[in-house]
Amino acid sequence: MSEEKHLSDIKFDQLELRDELLQSIKEAGFTYCTPIQAETLPLALKGKDIAGQAQTGTGKTAAFLLATFNHLLTHEPKKQSKNPRAFILAPTRELAIQIHHDAIQLAKHTDLRFAVAYGGTGYEQQRKQIQDGIDVLIGTPGRLIDYFKQHVYRLQDIQVMVVDEADRMFDLGFITDIRYLFRKMPKPEERLNLLFSATLSFKVTELAYEHMNQPEKIKIETEKVTADKVIQTVYYTANNEKIPLLINLIKSHDSSRSIIFANTKRTVEKIWSFLEGNEIQSAILSGDVPQTKRQSLLKRFQDGELPILVATDVAARGLHIPGVSHVFNFDLPQDPEDYVHRIGRTARAGESGDAISFACEDLAYYLPDIEEFIKHKIERSDVSVDLLAEIKPAKRIQRHNKSRPPHHKKGRQGNKGSYQNRR
Repeated sequence: MSEEKHLSDIKFDQLELRDELLQSIKEAGFTYCTPIQAETLPLALKGKDIAGQAQTGTGKTAAFLLATFNHLLTHEPKKQSKNPRAFILAPTRELAIQIHHDAIQLAKHTDLRFAVAYGGTGYEQQRKQIQDGIDVLIGTPGRLIDYFKQHVYRLQDIQVMVVDEADRMFDLGFITDIRYLFRKMPKPEERLNLLFSATLSFKVTELAYEHMNQPEKIKIETEKVTADKVIQTVYYTANNEKIPLLINLIKSHDSSRSIIFANTKRTVEKIWSFLEGNEIQSAILSGDVPQTKRQSLLKRFQDGELPILVATDVAARGLHIPGVSHVFNFDLPQDPEDYVHRIGRTARAGESGDAISFACEDLAYYLPDIEEFIKHKIERSDVSVDLLAEIKPAKRIQRHNKSRPPHHKKGRQGNKGSYQNRR
């Protein structure tokens, strides 16, 4: 068995995978399946529908991509067509882009053609790529429905349907759109259906049984909802201690690649201003950052050129960024599931990481619900005077010139802090 505890004892070459897929897996350096892959792939490769649950960062994406590609490579298309044969739905642009990136890597020794569709950028380019003919279409519901209603593609030739982060689809209000798309596809028994989610709630399970063909329910149980190798700490702080504490912790820890989460765009801007004023390089990642700029920031972060991202929950799911050392919850999230997904940005694929949270005067009452959800207490640390840095003034945000944070659009109003705007 592999010595890495996050892996199973099932090797990919023991599965009924096509040689061209095994070649890509080997070149990527993978030998053993993760538990969710070991449980779902043998069934999916035999054509069985799957509703799978596993914590974030455990290899769900590779599980459904390999099952999808193997199905397409072993089943002839019903007829020659430019329409997609596989349809993969993701709730966010970042997740759609990440799935597309992983798909290209895993299918590089095949002739499968891909397109990814998401809002915010590239409307005509995405449209043309789909029109030219593809095998696998990946994207977010809004843009995909837009193109579908314009007859850019049809769904009559779908052989594989995948929904990723199904619980998030409900959170973002996409379920009506998804049901609309499902009804345009062949019947559930005429296609392979794969649904993956961090939680298989009643709503998600109902969706699975309504639009899938008697799916096998697979849950990867762990002692903790959160990854075992995440070292979690919470500081009880006064509101005015949060910035000095954050700056001291960043400077005193080896936090070379960190994500700081806050609940509102206004708080994200405040954090960015103080970090910049105290000579800590960072960038803002929130819902109104233009897509091209967002991708550029993420690439700089992944490449190690940018040490810190200050983000709203737009960055909490769907981003696989290796080597994130620290996650800071400057604000405790209102939803306990958001806590899990935030800290899941670190300690991915068996690595270790730190998750440091601030329970302040305004938000400490969210902590009991979080601890109940994750089924364990988070280690407390006291805030002593020596943990509070002497800070320099914040860098002033100039809204109408080039010195404003790089994502700001001229004249755009600030986030008022509503739950929906945080998304």
